[in-house]
Amino acid sequence: MNTEKSGQKGDLLLEMKDVVIDGYSDDRWHEIIKGVDVTLRRGEIMGLIGESGAGKSTLGLAAMGFARPGCRITSGSIIFDGIDLMKVSEAERRALRGSRIAYVAQSAAASFNPAHPLIAQTVEATVRRGIKPDAEARADARKLYRDLQLPNPDSIGERYPHQVSGGQLQRVMTAMAMSPRPDLIIFDEPTTALDVTTQVEVLASMRRIVEQYNTAAIYITHDLAVVAQMADVIKVLRYGETIEDAETRKMLANPEKAYTKSLWSVRSIEKPEEKSEDIVLKVDHVDASYTGSDKVLDDVTIEVPRGHTVAIVGESGSGKSTTARAITGLLAPSKGQVLFNGKPLPPRLKERSIDQLQKIQMIYQMADTAMNPRQTVRDIIGRPLEFYLGLRGRERDQRLLELLEMIELDETFIDRLPAELSGGQKQRICIARALAASPELIICDEVTSALDQIVQKGILELLLRLQRELGLTYIFITHDIATVKAISDQIVVMLEGRVVEQGMKSEILSPPYPEYTKLLLSSVPEMDPDWLTGLLAERERESSSNP
Repeated sequence: MNTEKSGQKGDLLLEMKDVVIDGYSDDRWHEIIKGVDVTLRRGEIMGLIGESGAGKSTLGLAAMGFARPGCRITSGSIIFDGIDLMKVSEAERRALRGSRIAYVAQSAAASFNPAHPLIAQTVEATVRRGIKPDAEARADARKLYRDLQLPNPDSIGERYPHQVSGGQLQRVMTAMAMSPRPDLIIFDEPTTALDVTTQVEVLASMRRIVEQYNTAAIYITHDLAVVAQMADVIKVLRYGETIEDAETRKMLANPEKAYTKSLWSVRSIEKPEEKSEDIVLKVDHVDASYTGSDKVLDDVTIEVPRGHTVAIVGESGSGKSTTARAITGLLAPSKGQVLFNGKPLPPRLKERSIDQLQKIQMIYQMADTAMNPRQTVRDIIGRPLEFYLGLRGRERDQRLLELLEMIELDETFIDRLPAELSGGQKQRICIARALAASPELIICDEVTSALDQIVQKGILELLLRLQRELGLTYIFITHDIATVKAISDQIVVMLEGRVVEQGMKSEILSPPYPEYTKLLLSSVPEMDPDWLTGLLAERERESSSNP
């Protein structure tokens, strides 16, 4: 089958006119996309931005002629390369998806089948659609792995999803989308969960491969600095309506609408650091490894003062989340110990008392995989209220409503399932679940990475207020330096399972920097469309001068 594109760069590929999409909630249908237009040309990347719940993902999926369960496209036209997706059959729409139109999801970990090797999943749609035979598709997949700068491109496809890092899995998903050489890719928050150094590699790879194959793309994100690197044009959504759209440089330099200006002006709060000698938790010379692997943690020592926030930063695979697993008892140390309020904690979760479990709670990075999809919000938050505090009936429901109010969601969410929530709403439910246990220490694993800047700021302010009012202690695992500045008192920098630097925030974020800390700080995207190009050029010069 001929997989060459029929059009030239700049030709009109996608035209959506006056699209209206309804969503079903509270026993009724209501508009969530309200007459939106989209025009996209071949080789062009459109950045789609807005707050959580603005309708970005819903609109992106509609570009495929698809509406998720609980939604319906009620009016408007969606013309893809001359094909009216609203008039053709569902079978014809399905034939386009995974061949000429591809989708890269926010959560790669939740999108792969854990039982099959990566390369089999990469080529599945290409082979099934008869675009290429299996052997040819696999050879092409290895080329795509190489283009996307994956390590060991000739063999990494034989691994299973759990055997690669988050950044690597995200790039494999991009290779999967590119395998049939689609005309259009919808990228839905593809770098949200990645550390800053990995994000730079993934952004560069995505941009390069889109240019190489003259593919059009819709890039959905809440990260303004990221969209500045990727998009040729930007569309701003709010409450399902277009607020503003323009060429990227023009919009960055001079946004016209007040709402767009408010997005551009959002800045992280700056928390003044405080010192304390009252240590609530100590990780004391801990080594840890997974079955059959080398050390994942090597002689890690971290002290966490009561009522304060310690931020742990480092790239994917540095040991941040593994440290959290050792603290919570999910991974028993092979050496050393974890002390809480001066007393050693049993190394394994099953050996800890209910009181010990209650005192330390964790909010996980991927809200999609952290909640049971068949449980309602009432069940998800209500379970720790029952288990730890013994609350039942009206007393439980009253506390549940208070927790929802604390995370800025109202009582209409109480009987919703996770599938009926946006990514940001899911993460806020996970925060409420942790708070439900009334803990002393909360480990926050990238808890704001899926939230837009406005909501991020609100959540950080909420966490800081709760810390002041309840005396909470936080360990904040993050790759977002702005978040580190906003919430931390102390910073721990990890690399390859070891602590390479730690101290007060002012010390770590002031030059001169050690080489690895400098790398992390230099990888934070800026609101400059030329930032990524300049950074890659600078690193290439440094690499050539230091062979």
